[in-house]
This record gives sequence, structure tokens and C-alpha cells, in this order.
Amino acid sequence: MTERNAVYTLARAKVPARLPPTDSNGVRMVIGANRGIGLALVRAQLRSQGVRQLIATYRPGADLRALAPLSQHHGSRLDLVPLDVADDGSIARFSRYLLRQKGGIDVTIHAAGILHEDGIEPEKSFADCNAANLKRLFAVNSVGPLMAAGALLPAQSRKRRFTFVALSAMVGSISDNRLGGWYGYRASKTALNQFIKTLANECRFKYPNASIVAVHPGTTDTELSRPFQRSVKPGKLYSPDQTASRILKVIEDIDQDQSGQFINWDGSRIPW
Repeated sequence: MTERNAVYTLARAKVPARLPPTDSNGVRMVIGANRGIGLALVRAQLRSQGVRQLIATYRPGADLRALAPLSQHHGSRLDLVPLDVADDGSIARFSRYLLRQKGGIDVTIHAAGILHEDGIEPEKSFADCNAANLKRLFAVNSVGPLMAAGALLPAQSRKRRFTFVALSAMVGSISDNRLGGWYGYRASKTALNQFIKTLANECRFKYPNASIVAVHPGTTDTELSRPFQRSVKPGKLYSPDQTASRILKVIEDIDQDQSGQFINWDGSRIPW
């Protein structure tokens, strides 16, 4: 089947009528919660009385010194769960864990991602591209969020309204690419955006009350951006708490009609 025919067939299919969403379950989740924006999102949501339980995932072996005091303070309200989004076995265990959660997850924010790690740095030119490094960036930044969404969906009722947000990046916009460089990070975020768009299209039929979006959080003062902050314009570097607040505001305003979009931290739409 050609792409044109596939699109035509999809367009002719009858989209299920949206069902009245059930009441909020009060359960939210942050994937990649032990540092940076993910940690700030955990703190911000724990301050909300509407959040009955928060699931916070961390990569096995990660430093949990920031999450541990929150866990001690909030007890069973904060559930810390190991998850390596680039490991099939870890994803499978995570899927089984989610199936045991009753009532589904209202909001999931996928904040796990890498720009640099041991042996991986943003490329200044094509000569710096390394196949193993590129595969690692795609595994974590692109495939990882899609697999996490795949683990989540079977635990959700099609009658519920829920939101899945993957933190992307402005540099993943092909239209916005005017400088080049950063081959792996750019392309992995572009691939993430395509995954989100495609998943949102499928879920319009299977989960008509779902909102599935990519969000650009803005340049945030975290370990991810710290080595590259010299080029950031004054006033354009945000604290993790500020970024978390903005992301949660975007999520609050999202409806199903925006599913499949790439949204900026200020709520505006970013071109693919």
C-alpha cells in the first residue's frame, strides 16, 4: 500500500466519537525524575493537592539523593520505579507494573533524554558523527519515549481522558534548523516528534480522549545544557522550577484537538 493510499484509508475510517471522560484518578507520572526538569516536575506536582499519587521513574544506578528526601516525606504518595527506557527487559517490567495500577494514569511526562554522556558530545560537523553514538541518542531520545508510551497505553481505558507529553527540543524542528551541527541530538528529537505525531494519529481511533504531544521546555539550567550555556542569550536560560511551572501550565491547557502537535513552553505551536 502506498503512503497516499494509507493516508486515504485512514482518513476515510470512522473516528470513534469522543466519550465523556471519567473522573480524574489523581495519578501522574514523570519518566526520568531524578534530576533536572524531571525532578522539578516531581516537586511541583507533589505540591498540588489534586495529585493523589506520583510515579517517578529513574534509570537504574542513578543518583537518588534528590529524590530520597521527597520519598521519605511523602511516603506512598511518591512511588519510585526503576526504568531504563533503552532496555527491553526494563520496559517489559515497567509495563507489568503499570498494569497493576488501578484507574490509569492521568498525566505522563517523559523527561528522560541525553545530549551528552560518556564519549558522546554534540557534533560540530559531519566529521564528528559516530554510528554508535548516533544509535545511543536515538535509543534514548526517540525509541525510548515511544516504548514508554507503548507500556503505558495497555494500562489506560479508552474511555478515560489522559495526557502523554514527551519533552522534545526546538532543534528537532527541521524548519528551524538554520545553523546545522548537533546531528545526533537534532535528528533524535526530530524522530521523536514523528513518533509522537504518528502515535497521536493512531490513538485518535483507539483512545479518542487522549492528548499526545511533544513539548519544547526552553533552555533550562540543568546538567544537560550546562556545558553549552555560553551561547544562550540573556534572559533565555530558565531555572528548572520555572520550566516545570510552564510545562504544567501547557499541560493544563491541552485538549484532544491539540493531540499530535509540537508545542512550545509558552503554548504556541512549533513547526515540524
